[in-house]
Amino acid sequence: MSVDPDLRTLEINIPAQPESLVKLSLLLADDDINLTAAAELIETDMALAAAVMKAVNSSLYGLKGRVQSVHQAISYLGMREVAAITFEMGLRAAFPPAAELEPLWQRAARRGLLMGRLATRLLLDAWGAHSAGLFEECGKAVLFRHAPDHYRAMLRAASDDGELVLLEHAGFGVSHDALGAALCETWGLGPAAVASVRHHVQAQATLRLPDQVPKRAIAALSVIVNALEGDLDTLDELALVIAPQADLDATLLLRAARQTREEMDLAIAHGRG
Repeated sequence: MSVDPDLRTLEINIPAQPESLVKLSLLLADDDINLTAAAELIETDMALAAAVMKAVNSSLYGLKGRVQSVHQAISYLGMREVAAITFEMGLRAAFPPAAELEPLWQRAARRGLLMGRLATRLLLDAWGAHSAGLFEECGKAVLFRHAPDHYRAMLRAASDDGELVLLEHAGFGVSHDALGAALCETWGLGPAAVASVRHHVQAQATLRLPDQVPKRAIAALSVIVNALEGDLDTLDELALVIAPQADLDATLLLRAARQTREEMDLAIAHGRG
């Protein structure tokens, strides 16, 4: 099936006040990030700042005290994680609220956090990894917005993303991973994050990283985090398969993955407590 012309043009509304996200991207690109300027930039958008506060104080982060400002959030979590929350809220704002999309946003926040922290432990590009996890399923939101009733039926019919991709190709001529990568490019994400989003379904299903992809380690982290959220019993074997493809040490990768999962579990347990 040929690609729907509306999808080919990728006519997606960028969130209100996109200049805030553009300016934030420029600040993050500076090796010597001005944290005060970044916090003030986020706080100039009342709705965005409120959304950041709500997210930071959720059980996902499990902070001991309640955070009351963006400055305080940065001091607790660091600029990368606060910036990722900001971009997540911007991504949500690009699409109308829908119950079917809520699990997607929740997974986006969690996967971004896991990939970013795992990358930090392995001394990899933490912002690129966080972004890749955050935007991994955003193509689903594009398709849902394009044809809500049709895509709602697809989501119900597919048992996993592999089946969903086949249904998407049959119905629209394009799949959510390709659309997500295209959206990532419009948001100015780096090539490694874009490549991870484009190939994540195939990599997770086959345990083979695509050839000629920049910084293949980020795509590798996507596969590892997928296992962290599923069957942990397969993690050891999976690390042995994935690590050499990304020039990573399997033992270090496995250790970092388990530490990251334990950290997340503790945060959630503390947040609920």
